[in-house]
Amino acid sequence: MGDGTGFFTSVDDVSAKLAEPGYLTSTAVATTVFLADRLGKPLLVEGPAGVGKTELAKAVAQAGGARLVRLQCYEGIDESRALYEWNHAKQLLRITAGRDETWDQARTDIFSEEFLLTRPLLTAIRGSEPTVLLIDELDKADVEVEGLLLEVLSDFQVTVPELGTISASRRPFVLLTSNATRELSEALRRRCLFLHLDFPDAALERRIVKLKVPELDQVLAESLVQVIGALRAMELRKAPSVAETIDWARTLLALGADTLDDQVVRDSLGVILKHQDDVVQAARKLSLT
Repeated sequence: MGDGTGFFTSVDDVSAKLAEPGYLTSTAVATTVFLADRLGKPLLVEGPAGVGKTELAKAVAQAGGARLVRLQCYEGIDESRALYEWNHAKQLLRITAGRDETWDQARTDIFSEEFLLTRPLLTAIRGSEPTVLLIDELDKADVEVEGLLLEVLSDFQVTVPELGTISASRRPFVLLTSNATRELSEALRRRCLFLHLDFPDAALERRIVKLKVPELDQVLAESLVQVIGALRAMELRKAPSVAETIDWARTLLALGADTLDDQVVRDSLGVILKHQDDVVQAARKLSLT
């Protein structure tokens, strides 16, 4: 098994292939993705909510012609939800059906592949086809899950006591995301390449809007991106995401707006801001009141 996953041939190839499913990126981001692919190392992507961390994994999967396996982390997630568990109901039915068997006979049967429920980590490791493993919002999981990941990501193998060690025949491209609500361990960081993904600069965001909403007037698109930038500079509970920028562009198109005047902004702030105190603050600072 080689080190890399072989999705991309160069940094320019990353940029071009990610653009095909509509993910426009900077050279710095494309370079980090290329190195993660070439070196076969997990990629840890941190940044505020809404900058496109999860979308990056989806775009890599599309660009590489790979299936996407996603482990959505949350408080309390454990090994049985991340790795595998046994189908206890099916095992019980099997034991009940074979009442005349000895326990040794039944045990050999019920701890076989037929009764194994694979979860995302094991699913990604067992796959023979190109795979992108997305471990999403790792900072929401408990520290114990990081210990499990260290073992899996070090050797790309999993030991199931009843079945033995299962090793990856094809290394998946692994992307971990974090919103930095808690600090991840240094041991995990050492195993990964690191990328801080921030909101795009104005020029890149204008390109994204043009790609996603090509019907929108260019001058209006520039005004929209300028207002979004001003909102992100405020201390809001939740800054507008790139997806919300696109939603706003589509909203302006649906409203038939020719310019981004105060009335249009005031009437449509709910598309990009999702907390009332953010709306009030934005209206005040943008002088809409």
